[in-house]
Amino acid sequence: MSSTSFSEDKSSSGAAETEFGHDPASGGIFSSDYKRHDDLKEMLDSNKDSLKLEAMKRIVAMIARGKNASDLFPAVVKNVACKNIEVKKLVYVYLVRYAEEQQDLALLSISTFQRGLKDPNQLIRASALRVLSSIRVTIIVPIMMLAIKEAASDMSPYVRKTAAHAIPKLYSLDPEQKDQLIEVIEKLLADKTTLVAGSVVMAFEEVCPERIDLIHKNYRKLCNLLIDVEEWGQVVIINMLTRYARTQFLNPNANESLLEDGGGDKTFYASEEDEDEEEKKEEKKEEKKPPRRKPYVMDPDHRLLLRNTKPLLQSRNAAVVMAVAQLYFHLAPKAEIGVIAKALVRLLRSHSEVQFVVLQNVATMTIKRRGMFEPYLKSFYIRSTDPTQIKVLKLEVLTNLANETNISTILREFQTYIKSVDQDFVAASIQAIGRCATNIGDVRDTCLNGLVQLLSNRDELVVAESVVVIKKLLQMQPEKHSDIIKHMAKLTDNIQVPMARASILWLIGEYCEHVPKIAPDVLRKMAKSFTSEEDIVKLQIINLAAKLYLTNSKQTKLLTQYVLNLAKYDQNYDIRDRARFIRQLIVPTEKSGALSKYAKKLFLALKPAPVLESPFKDRDHFQLGSLSHLLNAKAGGYQELPDWPDAAPDPSVRNVEVPEWTKCSSREKRKEKKVEKPFYSDSEGESGPTESADSQSDSASGSDSGSGSDRSGSASESDGSEDASESEEEEEEKKKKKKPLKKPVTQSESEQSSEEEEDRKRKIQQRKSDSESESEEEEESDSESSQSDSEDSESEVEVPKKKKAAEPKPAPKPAKKESRKEKKEMSLLDLDDFEPAPSPHVTPVSTYLSSSLVSDLEGLSLSDAALSPQSVSPSRTLKTYELLHRITGEGLSVEFCFSRQPFGPDGNMVAVQMTFTNNSGADAKNLHMEDVKLQSGMRVQEFPEIELLPAGETTTVVMGIDFCDSTQAANFQLCSSSRKFFVSIQPPVGELMRPVFLTENQFKKEQGQLMGMNEISEKLVLDPDCRDEHAVVQKVTAAANLGRVPCGSDRECRFAGRTVSSGSLVLVTVATRDEGGATLTVNCEKMVIGTMLVKDVLLALTQ
Repeated sequence: MSSTSFSEDKSSSGAAETEFGHDPASGGIFSSDYKRHDDLKEMLDSNKDSLKLEAMKRIVAMIARGKNASDLFPAVVKNVACKNIEVKKLVYVYLVRYAEEQQDLALLSISTFQRGLKDPNQLIRASALRVLSSIRVTIIVPIMMLAIKEAASDMSPYVRKTAAHAIPKLYSLDPEQKDQLIEVIEKLLADKTTLVAGSVVMAFEEVCPERIDLIHKNYRKLCNLLIDVEEWGQVVIINMLTRYARTQFLNPNANESLLEDGGGDKTFYASEEDEDEEEKKEEKKEEKKPPRRKPYVMDPDHRLLLRNTKPLLQSRNAAVVMAVAQLYFHLAPKAEIGVIAKALVRLLRSHSEVQFVVLQNVATMTIKRRGMFEPYLKSFYIRSTDPTQIKVLKLEVLTNLANETNISTILREFQTYIKSVDQDFVAASIQAIGRCATNIGDVRDTCLNGLVQLLSNRDELVVAESVVVIKKLLQMQPEKHSDIIKHMAKLTDNIQVPMARASILWLIGEYCEHVPKIAPDVLRKMAKSFTSEEDIVKLQIINLAAKLYLTNSKQTKLLTQYVLNLAKYDQNYDIRDRARFIRQLIVPTEKSGALSKYAKKLFLALKPAPVLESPFKDRDHFQLGSLSHLLNAKAGGYQELPDWPDAAPDPSVRNVEVPEWTKCSSREKRKEKKVEKPFYSDSEGESGPTESADSQSDSASGSDSGSGSDRSGSASESDGSEDASESEEEEEEKKKKKKPLKKPVTQSESEQSSEEEEDRKRKIQQRKSDSESESEEEEESDSESSQSDSEDSESEVEVPKKKKAAEPKPAPKPAKKESRKEKKEMSLLDLDDFEPAPSPHVTPVSTYLSSSLVSDLEGLSLSDAALSPQSVSPSRTLKTYELLHRITGEGLSVEFCFSRQPFGPDGNMVAVQMTFTNNSGADAKNLHMEDVKLQSGMRVQEFPEIELLPAGETTTVVMGIDFCDSTQAANFQLCSSSRKFFVSIQPPVGELMRPVFLTENQFKKEQGQLMGMNEISEKLVLDPDCRDEHAVVQKVTAAANLGRVPCGSDRECRFAGRTVSSGSLVLVTVATRDEGGATLTVNCEKMVIGTMLVKDVLLALTQ
């Protein structure tokens, strides 16, 4: 910037330069002066949130004005950890804009972004994910994947929406993540909120549009949500559902298309008399034809889609209206398509850009469905203010709509258009007149006469275009119009437009028999000006000469030779080649071939009249409203519109039903189950009020769809798979016990059969009241701890119910009590054995006496070994590692192992047991440690010095190392009286933790708090020798120092521990499946520890 502009800027801003509270909207502060940016940096570095906020507002305003603020990145990114929410939001807005440009600096703050993903404010969580997905570096792909998975389970629909937006970004960065991303998409597709629907369908279209199977179960839900989704989402969903419907439903116009194939284009433009004749022909054909196919019946889901999209034709958004219009055009029966015409005509009052797109689509529609736009003919009349491209498209539509009844009105319009000053538009109007004349035989002569009158127009372009069109029309009936050909021959002196001159010469040459006196004279004139003509005209002069030579060689022989000689030396090689070719063909010599005999047939053959077709004729194979349709070429990322299937695919794939319902044979049983659900379903105990609200809204949407199958589908979605997990025996027990409650409900159901909405509301109220009464009973019988546990986990809800069901039976009661006592005694014994193990959060023994433990252990089948100290800390030989080889140590060998015992002097250190063996002949003296080199934060408690180790003897010492929850090695020198040896101890991740004992409920509670990015899950196939529970426990506890957690399932093994240094909780679950399959899940506050532990345990279980 020059010094003058600098001083001007200074003087204009004046005193405002020292003021921080300047108006951010004023232009003065956006100077590119370096002092300004220093000022902003100073504000960003201040301790006052108000100054930071003001600075961020200014910076965001700069970005909005298109100014470059990238040099402020380091100053802004420091404030990403600011406590002020408003500042934080603006920082994230800035980072989303510049994270891709300043990737290295953004990577430095990645841990802050990860913390932002756990922020209580949903806007911050979403912004953090948005910034994270904007950093286009492959190294953070795993972090992005974990962030997306966590956000997909977030409570806030806004964060889930952001997760859906991040999916295509991650896919473009690393396509290998496709399978994991599809799992996330599948999860988000099941989301019932309108905010997420559009975004996840967009992600589906970007990542896996071929996976139609993911849409089946969500099809009806998407149809019902459509009306409430935001406009952008509506467009995406409608386009996707158009393609889906083309693969799943039959063509509703199949029978009509067969009739159209028989009739062809003639019926399209035929007169009334022709139509009557054709109807008679069709009747005759039908008599001969075999019986027709069975009548078409529309699929209810097809109807649901059409019905739910129809109201969107009234949307204020042009893109939504266009999307619905293309859906109706591609999917609706012919009789119903007319509804879109009015909506599309309404869009013609919008901006010219919108008009252009709409008219492109209308032009395509009018070719196949002309009738629906005929009532709106005047809406396509051209205004003088319309841009040229709009005028040309309206002409196209008017030409397509032209028929015998309205042609006179349309031609009158065209006549006024020819007087326009817009040359391109005038040319297009003349071509439109020609097309009308071609298509409607009755007005052909009228159009020709009108075009001939235009030949006397002062404007040369009008005359030229008229000549070209007349030439095409004359080819249809040349013998009737020889006077027009003569009139056009006279124009060769005046018309200079090459295309028009070429057209006249072609006409005279083609129909030279009709004008035998004029044609040679035209050739004479053209031969004079041959050298100055354009190439296209020269070619037609050569053609004219050849044709006249063949028909009238006496008069034109010399002229033809003269023209061919001129052409022989022309600059253009096309003309030279044409001259040589024609000379050999028409002038027979000894060398000329057999073709010269057929020269007359070649040149004067009857040529078919040109068909003037719409340029939009074949565009309908592209999906209307798409970029490909607009360009008439396949654009990148375009999804082909599938053909209709010949046979209807199975519609049951879209049914979403509870598995138990399918087992019911009669309708009555089904009703009974429906009634019981509010009273006995476990879902209320788990989900609470939010889920019941969801299910209410979902069932309401199901009722809108109108069919019984829809309602059953939506009801099953809301009730979920919790009911499926209950066994039939439990249900039978419940039925026997709760009969008094059941009677009034069945009675009310019979009354409610007509009003289903009220029925649902009543059920929800009953569900709430029932759950309240149950909780009251539990409060009376159980202690507070058991009540809180019942809120945490599913098993706690089930156990008191079993208890109640069992109470009235007197015989089995004592036996149950005995077994409970035995289990209680066993568990208490084991707890006493385990108690000395140090753990800051071990629950006191007194709480184990509460009824929660009884209920916890009631359903378990534990062997005596299940909770024994041996299984928690195995008494097997610990794995030893070589620290110093006897050859390297000159006879002294040292081995070490991790003893898995608490290190007495410091509880935060890992105990390392070292075994010294003197294999030499001499005694080893003064064995000790020196020069300890550690990573920051690590500590070492050295072992006591070994003063003397006689030859052949072995001694053991223990040292403590605080690895600071990392697998970094501890490096030090092992010294004797004579030598020093450099050694290092690197721990496996499994040795950095100590076991803790948790109850099943505590485990579930802690696991629930360590979801999302703190959870890592892997599928594996267990080693054949490791398929029983005992082997799994042995392998896991060998790989990691963890304690066993009691579990009610035979197919699950759970383990818990805490890291030695920081006390971070580590939870491991191994869930086995059939045929050796298993799922390993690790929940850990420290992601790095969790990732490494998964690898180690995975290795232990598979080898």
